[in-house]
Amino acid sequence: MDDKHYLKRLISEGEHQQQDFKYRVSDAQKLAKSVSAFANTDGGRLLIGVRDDGVMSGVRSEEEIYMMHQAAYRYCRPEASIKFDTFHVEGRTIVLATVPPSDKRPVCAVDDAGKLCAYIRIADENIVASPVHLAIWRESQKLQGSVMTYTDSVRKLLDALTTQRMTLNQLVRRSAIPRPKVITMLARLIRFRVVQWEYADQQFLFRIQEG
Repeated sequence: MDDKHYLKRLISEGEHQQQDFKYRVSDAQKLAKSVSAFANTDGGRLLIGVRDDGVMSGVRSEEEIYMMHQAAYRYCRPEASIKFDTFHVEGRTIVLATVPPSDKRPVCAVDDAGKLCAYIRIADENIVASPVHLAIWRESQKLQGSVMTYTDSVRKLLDALTTQRMTLNQLVRRSAIPRPKVITMLARLIRFRVVQWEYADQQFLFRIQEG
């Protein structure tokens, strides 16, 4: 398959969990958000020089290519792994940036104020990771081989979840358990597949795992 048909096949998939289009790169920090989101989720690819409607407009300058490298190697902490492939189709240059899932999560993007912020990829959006996601990543190593202990606090939290999906703040209020403790317990319950999360109406919701 030649470059043109290969790119057209990728573009035909549209934007999704593991693919994003970037018309142009004018800010390495913004691009770092996409790199962070892919690295913290299932990995993915950025087609740079492709409009949202799938038209191949091409990368306009070497400066854009430089900013792509900056996004991964300067504006991500820890440094993200990323592979760049360049294609030349119909006189236009398209860059395919492939980001594998990271084993050093969270990979954070650096914002304008120098603050680190982790993102995850949900459908075709880059979403700021919730405090629970951060706790899941923190716990991921030390929980290997451990068991879930059902303390009174855990049971109280599960009782609060029996009736409906709830946000983190709703759970804190309903359970009357301190917020940091609720975050830690939710992270462990999610890892042990007792509780599951979903993203709806621009917020993270938690409920008892089905099945």
